[in-house]
Amino acid sequence: MPSVPPQPGQSGRPPTPPASPVSSAPPAERRRTAFAEGLDQLRAAATTEPGRLRIIGALLALLVVAFGAVTAWQMTERATAADDVLNSSQPLTSDAADIYRSLADANTAASSGFLAGGQETKETRDRYEKDIRTAAGKLVNAAANSDPDSPSAETIAKLNRLLPEYKGLVERARTYNRQGFPVGGAYLRYANEKMQEEMLPAAEELYTTENQRLRADYADATPYPWAAIALGVLALGGLAWAQRRNYLRTHRVLNHGLVAASATATVVLLWLVVGHSVARAGLNDSYDHGVRSLNVLHDARIASLKARGNENLTLVARGAETVEVGGQIRDAYDNAFRTDMDALAKGLAEAERLADDRAGERPVTAAAGFMKVWQDRHTSARDEDDNGDYQAALDKVIGTKGTTGECFDNVDERLAVALGHEQIEFKRAAGDGLDAMTGLPAGAAVLAVLGAAGAVLGIGRRLSEYR
Repeated sequence: MPSVPPQPGQSGRPPTPPASPVSSAPPAERRRTAFAEGLDQLRAAATTEPGRLRIIGALLALLVVAFGAVTAWQMTERATAADDVLNSSQPLTSDAADIYRSLADANTAASSGFLAGGQETKETRDRYEKDIRTAAGKLVNAAANSDPDSPSAETIAKLNRLLPEYKGLVERARTYNRQGFPVGGAYLRYANEKMQEEMLPAAEELYTTENQRLRADYADATPYPWAAIALGVLALGGLAWAQRRNYLRTHRVLNHGLVAASATATVVLLWLVVGHSVARAGLNDSYDHGVRSLNVLHDARIASLKARGNENLTLVARGAETVEVGGQIRDAYDNAFRTDMDALAKGLAEAERLADDRAGERPVTAAAGFMKVWQDRHTSARDEDDNGDYQAALDKVIGTKGTTGECFDNVDERLAVALGHEQIEFKRAAGDGLDAMTGLPAGAAVLAVLGAAGAVLGIGRRLSEYR
């Protein structure tokens, strides 16, 4: 074929194909989280009146429910602690004091029977056996009501181990004494050392531990529930604000639902403040005019028991145990007797000061009078013993009439009467305090639910106007 000459404007290269058009579509948007979308919806809803009303209703219901829940929680804790004060910790404290008293009185009865020798009376023997049984029974009760791994449980186990050992020593002392062997006195002194240095300190430790538990229960039962009170005030403030807002926007004075919610919240708040105030007053009264007096009377009774035991052991030892006091050598048991009598005198004076009525003051005053007679008779008995008339001193301590033993029994009986009166006063005041909390936790929860429902219904009534 003949060649075609190149046309003007064309080159010898083949033509370039046209370029494909460039896409102009926008890039895909990043997916948003559900939380972000929810915030956007909430923000959009808050710009409208129905949205604001829904938010207000939800917040009011939440406030009222939170108020009821916190009230129920805090008052349940306080009611439980008050119940422990009345039915657990205080009775166990009294049991611990009775354990101490029974052990000390058994030791006193054992020494009195030893002094009588072969003429030990049936009353003295029965008193000793009764005290041992009482101590054993109280230890079983205390063990049943104490935590297995608590210090009280360890102390109780120790006393349960020492009690039969002590009783065995007393029986040996009694046996040798009836046969006229002087070694009986050594066994009795050994039994007394076991009682004074191991058993009574352990019983006192148990009493102290239970007393601390009692004070802890009081500390849990009496504080004001400030969290619940603050939430109640906040809920009432929110309800009042919502009703004022409703009035300013609609010129309607009352919203039935909000008024019902305000009424229930007010009832719960008043019930909470007044009920707890009454309960707190009753519990404080039970401590000030019950527990404090009981503690002082228990200590006074323990001091009298120690004094009686040391008085008997003064005659048992016959000067074998001495102690130096102020550069002078004195009989150790007689010196301990004087210390115990000083503690008894102080305890009786304090108990008389704490007594809030004549029924509680009268037996304490009588005990103080018998204590003075006891001191006079003890001085007379010591004079007889110092002058070498042991039998006359013995007759003035464990004889049939006009003895120091009579004075001790009278003091112990009057203290028992005073303890019984103060125990009744404690139970009455603590029971009144516990009764003031009855029904409050459950009632607060129910009323809070009703209040929250009223708030939701009240706001719902306003929302229905926008449909």
